[in-house]
Amino acid sequence: MKDVPEGKSSRPAAEMNIREMRRHMPLGRPGGGPHRMVQPAPKVKDFKGTAKRLLTYLRPYKLQFSVVFILAALSTLFNIVSPKIMGQATTELFEGMMQKLQGVPGAGVDFGFIKYILIILGVLYLISALFSYLQQFIMAGVVQKIVYDMRKDINEKLSRLPLKYFDAHAHGDILSRVTNDVDNISSTLQQSVTQLVTAAVMLVGIIVMMLSISPFMTLLVCLVILPLSFIVTKFITGRSQKYFVGQQAVLGELNGHVEEMYGGHVIVKAFGRERQSIEKFNEINERLYETGWKAQFLSGLIMPLMHLINNLGYVLVCVVGAIFVMRRAIQIGDVQAFMQYATHFTHPITQTASIANIFQSIIASAERVFEILDEPEEIPDKPDARVIELPRGNVQFQNVKFSYKKDVPLIEDMNIDVKQGQTIAVVGPTGAGKTTLVNLLMRFYEIDGGRITVDGVDIRDIKRGNLRSVFGMVLQDTWLFHGTIRENIAYGNEHATMDEIIEAAKAAHADHFIRTLPDGYDTVINEDASNISQGQKQLITIARAILADPAILILDEATSNVDSRTEWLIQRAMARLMEGRTSFVIAHRLSTIRDADLILVMNEGRIIEKGTHNELLAKGGFYAELYNSQFTNRAV
Repeated sequence: MKDVPEGKSSRPAAEMNIREMRRHMPLGRPGGGPHRMVQPAPKVKDFKGTAKRLLTYLRPYKLQFSVVFILAALSTLFNIVSPKIMGQATTELFEGMMQKLQGVPGAGVDFGFIKYILIILGVLYLISALFSYLQQFIMAGVVQKIVYDMRKDINEKLSRLPLKYFDAHAHGDILSRVTNDVDNISSTLQQSVTQLVTAAVMLVGIIVMMLSISPFMTLLVCLVILPLSFIVTKFITGRSQKYFVGQQAVLGELNGHVEEMYGGHVIVKAFGRERQSIEKFNEINERLYETGWKAQFLSGLIMPLMHLINNLGYVLVCVVGAIFVMRRAIQIGDVQAFMQYATHFTHPITQTASIANIFQSIIASAERVFEILDEPEEIPDKPDARVIELPRGNVQFQNVKFSYKKDVPLIEDMNIDVKQGQTIAVVGPTGAGKTTLVNLLMRFYEIDGGRITVDGVDIRDIKRGNLRSVFGMVLQDTWLFHGTIRENIAYGNEHATMDEIIEAAKAAHADHFIRTLPDGYDTVINEDASNISQGQKQLITIARAILADPAILILDEATSNVDSRTEWLIQRAMARLMEGRTSFVIAHRLSTIRDADLILVMNEGRIIEKGTHNELLAKGGFYAELYNSQFTNRAV
């Protein structure tokens, strides 16, 4: 988490939006912590299981789906009978003209009958179009509700995931699952479901109508078209599936790279790594291109191949139909209708083949989404979890053990006893476990052994939200969201009045610079907070912590990004803020913690020294060496 005091002002977990999740970064890791990595699935692991699970999102809307299926079937049926009726008009025209040419007395075309046929066709097409519109309208609403439910589940799940999940996964990959994969399901589900019903009804209907005209020609067409269509469909979909799955996985990797490079574009430029960044992007983009064009090319082969097969059937119908007409076995209008049916016979087969490809893509995306939903969550609060109504700030670590990786212990047998109002400084080299201590204290990670208590209560017996509301945090790495300065400060206490916000800003010495901005407290901070300086951002986060009025403060070199004069002012404000409050200060500049009640010196996850500043200097140990080295370096 960033320096956001939780509890008093924390929004409900379900309200955590995607942009905030993008900024959601860990407090710290030992020695850099576990590496984040993309974990793409090379193929759909469980097609059947994922499909069944996806159906659970559709089940609440089975009534709407039933209506959609009926409307789609009726719309298709009206279209299917139209060629047969149109054939009657063709027969009437043909026979009337032939009789007239043969000189039959009173022969002619019955245009009244043809007009009657055209009216019937017009009504059928109009009703078919109306049913098609209604089923699309209903389906659009249903799909959006399904996607809404899915996004809601993902968003709530993300808020329940432990910090280690975000440590171990690239943020771009998580975003790709939450956005690209869900969008893929949304955009393809609506069309694929209705097309599947339409294709099934059309295929059955066309076969029935063809049989009613000529069983022999129907058998001929089916023997040629169906086997060839089946072979082509199976061949293409079997090979395109893996490329559609790979496309989604590589897309997640690409998003992760872009997210990382954009977030650190200043560092990339500062170290002249633009070329390497572009090369990495091009390499991933090349793989995305390879999988993308193969997937699209293979799926695109279905249509031309189906046209080829369809034309073979069309030629057969023309030849055999002409012979039957000459033998007066069937009427010419029936041949015309049969040719239309034969022309459209491969259409539902092609649709089914395309839908098969689409379903592969949907299932691949759904599986990636479900992988998030199946991730182990934070251990839930106990049914009888307690709430600390009036926290005092007493903290104890009793024989605490912890490791990020099972076989690599980081903290072993840690014991700390902190009394209310004490200021505890935690110092040590990078990777010593300083920030890990805070992670454990706020229960971002679960300890492997021992216990941590706040006011004598094991933190595992306290409601997690209430536990975190006890703490106020100001970290070196600032976090501000897109909104006004007033809203950012009030994030520490959503019920705060404007006077309280201003008072907190004054205490943090932020009021002056805020009032110099064009819109004062209503100045909007952009998404990456680049329209204010780093020091100003830190002042706002300090004001936020002051407004939260926590019982315990966690300060991680909170003044490292401000100038010397501002640092002196903030130190004074912090001194007032820390009065009567327990404070954990993670210090990098040892000169800032000389007045701490207790200094804990950590190395490799263990507390190797503890005492006051003078006591530790007198010992001449690790702390004294660290302290003297800082001043020696400054002197040099």
